[in-house]
Amino acid sequence: MTEEFDLISLDSLFSAEERALRDSVRTFVDATIKPNIAGWYEDAHFPLEIVPEMAKLGLLGMHLSGYGCAGRSAVDYGLAAAELEAGDSGLRTFVSVQGSLAMSALHKHGSEEQKSEWLPLMAKGEAIGCFGLTEPTAGSDPGSMKTFARRDGQDWVLNGSKRWIGLASVAQVAIIWAQTEDGVRGFVVPTDTPGFKATPIEPKLSMRASIQCDIELTDLRLPAEAMLPNAKGLRGPFECLNEARYGIIWGAMGAARDSYLAALRYSQERLQFDKPLAGYQLTQEKLVNMALEINKGFLLALHLGRLKDAGQLQPHQISVGKLNNCREAIQICRDARAVLGGNGITLDHAPLRHANNLESVRTYEGTDEVHTLILGNRITGIPAFR
Repeated sequence: MTEEFDLISLDSLFSAEERALRDSVRTFVDATIKPNIAGWYEDAHFPLEIVPEMAKLGLLGMHLSGYGCAGRSAVDYGLAAAELEAGDSGLRTFVSVQGSLAMSALHKHGSEEQKSEWLPLMAKGEAIGCFGLTEPTAGSDPGSMKTFARRDGQDWVLNGSKRWIGLASVAQVAIIWAQTEDGVRGFVVPTDTPGFKATPIEPKLSMRASIQCDIELTDLRLPAEAMLPNAKGLRGPFECLNEARYGIIWGAMGAARDSYLAALRYSQERLQFDKPLAGYQLTQEKLVNMALEINKGFLLALHLGRLKDAGQLQPHQISVGKLNNCREAIQICRDARAVLGGNGITLDHAPLRHANNLESVRTYEGTDEVHTLILGNRITGIPAFR
């Protein structure tokens, strides 16, 4: 499979251990996700039954250390994200929400008690987490959030709403970000707390094998120790978002690679005018352009991963990867669907499903426009967000 898209010996850039990790996740995806994903997608079903299997592979919080987490490298995490998204963006998103958002928030900003209570359970898949930042009127501008936490004696009382919160209706713990009189703070909220209500958003045309929810917080009362002690202001959630954005850089290329391979194989088998589609110049141009962008996208992801492992990755570089790889991946998936012709609109084939999912992926964790402005600010020194 590798040589069908690897035009520049990408594999030689990975260690034997990295390739082994990648191959183990690919085997899981091929055996468990790909045979079932069309049905899950059509039925808008998130398969909770595969969460324990993901945990056994060490995929939950895999880049974190201690507390039962695998402590793998950033490159390992990226390779796993790519393989998972080759199965489906919604299932890679589960690992991202669980590990890069909810678990990272606890790991980076939580007290020792909060970490010890939740992280081992989450690493084993025995507890699912969600990350409540986005609101109905505060998406790209989280600083305008309306959710507020007020002090009442030693307690905190939260009121507000969140939207597009992955996994909230099946989660046991939520990391909720709220305004306080002392700025934005994060709170660890068991989802069985009175006043917490999560409602799945449906129907959807994208990410159908995934769960996104509205959350309503109504006089939700928490003890003082529910606050994340080491996160103050928007820097706290943004550090977690950058972990998730990093995984997307790899994941999007996994969806692109899977779509390209589907188009390649179809074009080699489908006869038109007495020869395979792959034998026509226009088809070969599509395939070559797809393969080039996949190779470049993985090179970019790997470079950023090596920087991250060296502690040198800068936030604007994550925007480079997220903007470029999502933009290129969605075009690759669309071009792959075109090679498939009319058959490409059915769930028998992956490219259009991937393209639909990537409409969400390019929107969450910072839209194309937001990442463009981050990079524009970096280049010019002039913020143009308002």
